[in-house]
Amino acid sequence: MRAIVCDAWGPPETLTLKELPSPPLGAGEVRIRIRAAGVNFPDVLMIYGKYQRKPPFPFTPGLEMAGEVVEVTSGVTHLKAGDRVFGMCGVGGFASEIVMRADMVWKMPEAMSWIEGAAFPVVYLTSYYALNNRAKLKAGETLLVLGAAGGVGLTACEIGAAMGADVIAVASTAEKRALAAQYGARRQIDYGPARLRDSVNELTGGKGADVIYDPVGGDAFDECLRCIAWGGRLLVVGFASGRIASAPANLLLLKGAELRGIRTAGWREQFPHEADVAMQGVLALYSAGKLRPYVSTVLPLEKAPDALKILDGRQATGKVVLDVDA
Repeated sequence: MRAIVCDAWGPPETLTLKELPSPPLGAGEVRIRIRAAGVNFPDVLMIYGKYQRKPPFPFTPGLEMAGEVVEVTSGVTHLKAGDRVFGMCGVGGFASEIVMRADMVWKMPEAMSWIEGAAFPVVYLTSYYALNNRAKLKAGETLLVLGAAGGVGLTACEIGAAMGADVIAVASTAEKRALAAQYGARRQIDYGPARLRDSVNELTGGKGADVIYDPVGGDAFDECLRCIAWGGRLLVVGFASGRIASAPANLLLLKGAELRGIRTAGWREQFPHEADVAMQGVLALYSAGKLRPYVSTVLPLEKAPDALKILDGRQATGKVVLDVDA
């Protein structure tokens, strides 16, 4: 099998493409021929050694993939050889083959392509879990989405709009704001000319945002604490800005607001049934035509370092995907 290998912490250009033996198949696992793999910002953090999970060397990055089941072990009843699936693997996605737990794999809709499938599980399940399970977002509430044209941000706009929220997108360029508008953000804000808090308060008549989806952190997080509505929920999704912010407790007290951490992998491990129900909810929205994955860049497997550089340089809109068959 072909695989991208990380032998030491470092930048994307230190990764190498190698031929490796096929991994053995254990109890409760499936072997999948990978057709495409999604590229995510945590993949960048992982190769630098900055992610909360630090796999032993050597390892193959890649949080998610789509492919065809080629072998299952006894006891696996919901999958069979030939099934088209996508899954959240944590590591190992940047390869032509993977062995992974069967309960981390879902069947793909027939209409979904390999590229769409590889772009789907991490960002859509994260945003659905954040907005539906954690924020309890209600129709008519105001949802503020930071980093709105990125992988998770764009899906938050899309899912929020499908849930009936009034979505306000925050993005750094006119092109990114226009993309967020296409994915459900009725109003958009530039990070630049005015303080974020002033822009949000102006758009909401001083009320603030009921739910704030923040994969950025840093200064933007600080501003969000000052434009959250009474009883609002601020979702901590990530720290793409590079700075992990902290929240003065008095600001939460004054607004009766809540901080809610979003870590999809940990939730999935703790409550697999809840995650399965949530994924079915996401797939129902896809089948109803309310979700359409936006993939901005597709590269072959050997170009995985280039794909990671795009995310490392904050240049990506939507998803970047590796086409393993190319």
